[in-house]
Amino acid sequence: MTYDYIDSLLTFIHHSPSPYHTVQASRAYLDQAGFQALSLTETWHLARNRAYYIPLYDSGLVAFRTGSDVRRHLRLSAAHTDFPCLRLKYRPEIRQHGYLKLNAEVYGGLLRESWLDRPLSLAGSIALQSEDAFHPKVHLIDVGRPVLTIPRLAIHMNRRANEGVELNPQKDLLPVMGLDQRELTTHFFIDFLSEICHCLPEAILSYDLTVYPYEDGCRLGWHNEFVSSPRLDNLTSVLACLTGLVREDKADGLNVTALFDNEEVGSQTKQGADSQILPDILHRIYHAFGLTDDEFSADLARAFMLSVDVAHAIHPNVPEKCDITNQPVMGHGVALKIASSQRYAGDAAAVAVVKSLCRENDIPYQVFMNRSDIPGGSTLGSLLSANLPLRAMDIGIPITAMHSCRELMGAADQESLIRLIRAFFGHK
Repeated sequence: MTYDYIDSLLTFIHHSPSPYHTVQASRAYLDQAGFQALSLTETWHLARNRAYYIPLYDSGLVAFRTGSDVRRHLRLSAAHTDFPCLRLKYRPEIRQHGYLKLNAEVYGGLLRESWLDRPLSLAGSIALQSEDAFHPKVHLIDVGRPVLTIPRLAIHMNRRANEGVELNPQKDLLPVMGLDQRELTTHFFIDFLSEICHCLPEAILSYDLTVYPYEDGCRLGWHNEFVSSPRLDNLTSVLACLTGLVREDKADGLNVTALFDNEEVGSQTKQGADSQILPDILHRIYHAFGLTDDEFSADLARAFMLSVDVAHAIHPNVPEKCDITNQPVMGHGVALKIASSQRYAGDAAAVAVVKSLCRENDIPYQVFMNRSDIPGGSTLGSLLSANLPLRAMDIGIPITAMHSCRELMGAADQESLIRLIRAFFGHK
């Protein structure tokens, strides 16, 4: 049964090489489940016992189910669609020493060395000129073949390479696209994009393009107990949140899944968790049912949110980087992420709620806490619960090689996470 979950996960990851494609794959999943698409620019006419979703500027999405009694409970799950990567700059063309290279910048806290010597491709959004300046034609593209690589310097030219190499992102992480040819124009990359979009080069006004590893994920291990794949952070959570919402189709109340962009760079964007987009949407839902702001505030005070993002598993070769008493192991269940600094959302009551759900449904779980001398990362949970004051808890699948070009997880944990989110949405 776990293999079915992993097949679905690897397929979802394959179709999600950029945040834009993640939302496209999410929309296709929700469309198939009978969800109705709404728009931020239109007035909503909602009904009970229905399912809806709203795209957020192409790279985020909010989906929700309404029960027969919308006020029975308000439950939310949240995850993020973006991941550490390289993004192409504007005017990226570089012609040096007989090579064609592209100017790129680091997005998020990626492990730079892991991107070397990989077959890389490109995916994202391209905006073309249209007759209306305020409505450009936007296309999603996925080159879908290896067109880039970042070659490593041979050890003969750096005898200290095995002692660790510091990579300068402006110099050492520039992807190579090909060999220079005299017949190429100065804007050879725009010419390349125009062939993909079947348009004139001058029609391309802008783009937001992600460099991604071309190699697909796979099962790994003696008994296939691991999954090795790009973008486990945080597509494991995205798919689990969507699956939990779709499968709990008989749940009452208001169940919401929010997928935000830009978590890896601070979430302070219109489609990020540290914005007013989710509070605004929830207010609009309540108003569509004729409910007041006071009723919304009252329901919010007893609401609950799961902030779903990956956690750090204990590393097999560097176990000393883990906390001395809280040491999640891949394949041993969902990690409950706790921090007194509140870099993870949660309090004693929130921990108790999630533990109770796990115990009632025989779902394996573990606790993750950082070493006291390692601050660790943060998630969107605390940002959301500050702008939308409600009780929240951070959870996720424990992985190793986080923010690497290719990450590692326990295969059994995806099923555990989905079961927990289903229990959360379906609990009476």
